[in-house]
Amino acid sequence: MGSNGDEESANSQQVPIKSMWRYNSPFVQVSLIGLVCFCCPGMFNALSGMGGGGQVDHTAANNANTALYTTFAVFGVLGGGIYNILGPHLTLFCGCSTYALYAGSFLYYNHHKDQDFAIVAGALLGVGAGLLWAAQGAIMTSYPPTYRKGTYISLFWSIFNMGGVIGGLIPFILNYHRAEASSVNDGTYIGFMAFMAAGAFLSLAILPPSKVVRDDGTRCSNIKYSNVRTEAVEILRLFLNWKMLLIVPASWSSNFFYTYQFNNVNGVLFNLRTRGLNNVFYWGAQMLGSIGIGYIMDFSFQSRRLRGLVGIGVVALFGTAIWAGGLANQLGYSRSDKPDKLDFKDSGADFAGPFVLYFSYGLLDSMFQSMVYWVIGALANDSEILSRYSGFYKGVQSAGGAVAWQVDTNNVSFSSQLVVNWCLTTVSYPLLAVLVVLAVKDDKKDEQESTKEAANISANPVNT
Repeated sequence: MGSNGDEESANSQQVPIKSMWRYNSPFVQVSLIGLVCFCCPGMFNALSGMGGGGQVDHTAANNANTALYTTFAVFGVLGGGIYNILGPHLTLFCGCSTYALYAGSFLYYNHHKDQDFAIVAGALLGVGAGLLWAAQGAIMTSYPPTYRKGTYISLFWSIFNMGGVIGGLIPFILNYHRAEASSVNDGTYIGFMAFMAAGAFLSLAILPPSKVVRDDGTRCSNIKYSNVRTEAVEILRLFLNWKMLLIVPASWSSNFFYTYQFNNVNGVLFNLRTRGLNNVFYWGAQMLGSIGIGYIMDFSFQSRRLRGLVGIGVVALFGTAIWAGGLANQLGYSRSDKPDKLDFKDSGADFAGPFVLYFSYGLLDSMFQSMVYWVIGALANDSEILSRYSGFYKGVQSAGGAVAWQVDTNNVSFSSQLVVNWCLTTVSYPLLAVLVVLAVKDDKKDEQESTKEAANISANPVNT
């Protein structure tokens, strides 16, 4: 540790490098992981957002998603340790490779109506998603400088959710003249599979943290890859870590509401082509929400702790208003008395209210999850630690998702699902606020460096 070579290396890492367009810059690397997620989970989100995986009968998709989120819950928690052992290339490629198989299982279901393949593919995707999201969380929260984590989370979330926008256009365009159709056509699933396969290969372009250099010349983490025993012990400790326990309600709720929103709002209220159009705006709203909350978390006040508290307060205010609007809408229909399907061209004013509500759900989702990621990123800077924290978050999140899909399969009333979702997210806000107060520190050095760097960038053009 005290050798001259190490000292020279450390000094060389502190030389400012102005170009954010370097291949080894946090900006490029976070953008790349955003593109990977654009192709894989972004397209998966568009497929799920159709309600029932694009099928009129939601049973196969619900059971496949239960299998998915069950294995995701396990490998989400384990994913951080696996990332620390294997590094980004193997972890991401193995994870991304499972997405196209899942979309392919619904292509198969279109012809054979056998849900066994979809359930197995869902279970495998849960393994892959656990690996992908643990790696993504480590990259997104550890590569950026501490004083710009909200900005980089917004960058990732915007690129990632553009996948949902493009993915929503695929079924909308390919099924535009099939307004009365019950299930999407084969071309829709093939389009999703092509994007997902591209994302798997793009994941090989991600650099390990030791090779990523920030604009101030510092490196993200010069880690030595871990071992199974170390990671097993550290993962078990997460379940006794008070910081992680305070995040559990937010983690559990952050995918729990997807089942209700996708199946019982978009899937029940709208016809096939309109569901595709709605997804374009749902995921587009996610981009707006992440940018807005990212600005608040990074720029609203000088104190990082105060920014966190204000951000939580803003999301809580929006969340309360949006779920209240959802309840007002839900009082108009039930599981036993489903309304006629709305069409964006033919339903006129009846379409506007439910459409705005679904758009608002997308806005809230991105604000909520970006807020939670910011809090996680504020707890540490080291890639190894944050990969475990992110994995824990995704694991608990997926356990909630697994339960939610079975809740819907067992025909729990729509209004009960809405109330549970509203309560879960509401409980999360004060616990996250406590975590920010107790664990997020105002690093004066980081604030000074932020101000100094901003002044330098203004005075000097960015070099390439």
